[in-house]
Amino acid sequence: MTKTDGDDAEYDSGGATAHPENASVGEASTSDGTEAITFDRSGIRAGFLTCLPIALGVGGYGIAFGMLARRAGLSVAEAALMSATVLAGAAQIIAVELWAEPIPVAAIIIATLAINLRYSLMGAALGPWLGRLSPLRSYGSLLVMADENWALTMREFQSGSGRGAFLLGTGIAMWVFWVTSTIIGAAAGGMIGDPASYGIDFVLAAVFVALATELWEGRSTLVPWLVALATAVVAAALVPGQWYILLGGFAAAAVEVVRHDG
Repeated sequence: MTKTDGDDAEYDSGGATAHPENASVGEASTSDGTEAITFDRSGIRAGFLTCLPIALGVGGYGIAFGMLARRAGLSVAEAALMSATVLAGAAQIIAVELWAEPIPVAAIIIATLAINLRYSLMGAALGPWLGRLSPLRSYGSLLVMADENWALTMREFQSGSGRGAFLLGTGIAMWVFWVTSTIIGAAAGGMIGDPASYGIDFVLAAVFVALATELWEGRSTLVPWLVALATAVVAAALVPGQWYILLGGFAAAAVEVVRHDG
């Protein structure tokens, strides 16, 4: 595997460990023609710095979540703990919107499961690259995967980069800004009032629009996007809850499988 920026780290490929002294500096692919995947501090640093503008935007969304959590009755510490351990904005907002006494545990679990099942598809999309890292490194990176840094990482890998630690670096940036902004929002509590009146609730939508433009690959991208959109709109009208998110993703994935393997 490649040795990057002089780091004396070991790199994984297909579950095996290769030592830097066995590879030449700047090597772009392995002996079988596949790109080399490294995992070192330079990859973490690159991911962290690349994700900073996105993480800053997500911070605005975190402030909104913190305020909603306080209005739902959670303390600052409880809101911060939820953000630190869950790191899933849409699921967390749904959870606090359902929060009541007594807490509807079953409803919250089902709703958040429906929303977060999309991460199984997103993780699978990263499989060709993360699958060549050790389980500790690949699954550890996936623990801090969110929608925004997944999109950045897909773009990074598809560009030919072999920095396997890129996802972890972006995830660290996301986690820091998400938890910090949650604390700020929860501490502010009801002083700001309705987040929608300040447009804070639109921050996440703006972030996703920016990411979508980065993932656009021409007219071929239009087909799965339109299928996902149409399926999600129909499902939102017919199926209760947040299942339309997952159904839209599955429909687009099925179309791509048929197009490329059919």
